[in-house]
Amino acid sequence: MSDSQPPEPVEVEAEAIQEVVLAALVDNEPGVLARIVGLVSARGYNIESLTVAETDVERHTSRITMVTRGTHAKIEQIKAQLGRLVPVRRVIDVTQERGQIERELALVKVINTGEHRLESMRLADIFRARALDTTHTSFVFELTGARDKINAFIDLMRPLGLTEVSRTGVLSIRRGAATD
Repeated sequence: MSDSQPPEPVEVEAEAIQEVVLAALVDNEPGVLARIVGLVSARGYNIESLTVAETDVERHTSRITMVTRGTHAKIEQIKAQLGRLVPVRRVIDVTQERGQIERELALVKVINTGEHRLESMRLADIFRARALDTTHTSFVFELTGARDKINAFIDLMRPLGLTEVSRTGVLSIRRGAATD
């Protein structure tokens, strides 16, 4: 027998999970969205945000913007597989692009009275939220901006009577003359 000691255990760092915003320029035809969502969900990933709209009527193209989380390797795999789908014209990793603007729209309903009502209006003014509907006991605020800003507004409205939130999900576009 040898007097050597057993090797020390090697610590393996787990690959970091990252959040990514992916945009896919696709042919605007039936079933494309279902195929893309199916591809992502089949790999066990949740789509945290999803927006879709036709962006060029003449070319019949739509832009699908989604937010998901995963390891770098899995995100690269998803991007490569999305790019191989026939109706997908281009896949853009918005999180890696420089000069992108990202925004989201939220409608926030708050039901309250008295001091909470005054505080709701004060916060809406600070966040530049617009009151779309006002009654004696409720507000519906419209707010656009970065996700962090919208999340902060929602968190502040919770103790003031927040009852409902509707959000668009992330939209993105390049700054300046650059196009996708």
